[in-house]
Amino acid sequence: MRLDSRYRRLSALFAAGALALGVAACGGNGGDDSSGGSGGSATAASGTSASTSSAPSYCGNKKITLSLSDGEGADTWRRITHKIAELEAAKCPNVTKFVYTDGQGNTQKAISDIQGLVAQGVNAMVIFPDAGKALLPAMRSAVKAGATVVPYRSPPGGKAGVDYTDYVATDSDQYGILWGNWLVGLLPKGGNVLYLGGPAGVQQSLDRLGGLKSVLDKHPDIKLIGQQPFNVTNWDPAKTQQVVTASLAKFPKIDAIAADYGAAMDSALPVFKQAGRKIPPIATEDSNQLACDWKKLKPTNPDFQLYTNSSQNWMVKTAVQDAIAKAAGGTPPKSLSVKNATAEDSVSGKPKQPECDPSLPGDAILSSSLDAANLKAVFNK
Repeated sequence: MRLDSRYRRLSALFAAGALALGVAACGGNGGDDSSGGSGGSATAASGTSASTSSAPSYCGNKKITLSLSDGEGADTWRRITHKIAELEAAKCPNVTKFVYTDGQGNTQKAISDIQGLVAQGVNAMVIFPDAGKALLPAMRSAVKAGATVVPYRSPPGGKAGVDYTDYVATDSDQYGILWGNWLVGLLPKGGNVLYLGGPAGVQQSLDRLGGLKSVLDKHPDIKLIGQQPFNVTNWDPAKTQQVVTASLAKFPKIDAIAADYGAAMDSALPVFKQAGRKIPPIATEDSNQLACDWKKLKPTNPDFQLYTNSSQNWMVKTAVQDAIAKAAGGTPPKSLSVKNATAEDSVSGKPKQPECDPSLPGDAILSSSLDAANLKAVFNK
């Protein structure tokens, strides 16, 4: 299958292992993100006080080092999140060093990364626990060594206060509930829904599926089709294209799609034309390119409605704030549960129609909380 340069570039971004993302904290509203910086100097002076009189209350006053660890850091979502984390840490002059690690999809490397951070004496660790329970022994050892350890977004199992310090959660099932309610309104006579998840067995996709099924199970004329429990895409554009291509060949009737990752879903839109099929309604996460392509393709695909949730990159702020506060004696966030809601809805127009900014890279996520300058900086690295 031949793809234009935009989609080849997106695929390349997902494969580029060294460029990744990060973490920061705030709550459920996207936060503010006006400051820049790299997260501090290269020298840690743990145990001494720093001048933080004008810093946010979560900073505290003890000098610390902060790390962000991804199990897989190459995709666009994580690269944007990495930048948000850096900016949040940079608000604290007592955070003297910011370290990022990318497990590159290898569980053993992700474990070794955490162990290496302990050996470096990192005081505060934020972790996206892609490998789930497999990381618990390493996180538990980090806690015993005196580090503050805050996994976020993907449930790691274990127990807060024992296996790690805190867990920053999101309502992943709510994604699926919102998608399901929207799809039910568009499919009053029933239909076939294709659900695209991430890596096999990943908890985030299973949680969203649970929310989706809780709605669709009340409407037995709407059926989930394809691989069970979900169609595996690894959140990768090339793999998503393969899955959608195979599904179009297998199912003569696909009435709607729910997709775990909007940027990867966008890369598969050309295969509908190649298969001689119209694009059906899609419920997913927001993506600049997806919104731009919706505006371009809607006139020739009248059933192509689009609903998105915020991609929630900004939730890393809550994890960063909590990790810094607990390690440096600051004020932690009031809540460690981050809520989500509708970002765009082409049917109701509430809170807005899908938003396209042609001045930004297609891979940009407009709900991320990063301003245009910082979004461009992410993709110019």
